[in-house]
Amino acid sequence: MGGQYRITGDKYPRMRRPRGRRRLVFLVVASVTALGLVGWGTLQLIDVFTGKGDKATAAGTKGDCTSTAGPSAKATATSTSTTSTTSTAAGTLPRPGQITVNVLNATPRSGLAKQTADELKKRGFRIGDVGNATAAYDKKVNGAGILLGAKGAAQAALPVLGTQLSGAEVKTDGRAQADQVDLIIGTAFKSLTKKEDADKALATLSGPRPAASASAKSC
Repeated sequence: MGGQYRITGDKYPRMRRPRGRRRLVFLVVASVTALGLVGWGTLQLIDVFTGKGDKATAAGTKGDCTSTAGPSAKATATSTSTTSTTSTAAGTLPRPGQITVNVLNATPRSGLAKQTADELKKRGFRIGDVGNATAAYDKKVNGAGILLGAKGAAQAALPVLGTQLSGAEVKTDGRAQADQVDLIIGTAFKSLTKKEDADKALATLSGPRPAASASAKSC
């Protein structure tokens, strides 16, 4: 172009990018960032008010209950379980004076049933029949003896009587009376257990027994 609008020199005006577009980009990025922060904060508040954080803490405590429990806590738990079991066991075991024993001789030796019955009577047992064993057992018991009673006596009268004769075999039959049992003397019988040892065995049987659940993990 000529005249007053003629361009002279070797420099030309530069075209600048409009500033409005950069501002728009900046505002968009800032808005997205702000929304992200608000969303994250909202999730944290939801976790607090819904108790998810407490559940996680409780789960961690439950998993570590064994390692954090001290010796005194374990001893207390064991003591409580043992006391409960002891009272139950002691309540189910009859005393010798509540048990009637039929003393039957399955050996060729005479007088053995009466001698044994007299000794059991001195130890507090009630004595029932005294005599020879029935044909089903006569001269057929090779061990020290057989303790025979009702099924209900298996955890009551028979263990108590068993403290008086070591090595005796325990059997049950269909009789109804759980407090009346038989002591069938076998060919290997020599004598009853010494009274001192029998008393200790009876005291142990009636005393505290470890509970099966004492070693179980409980939180």
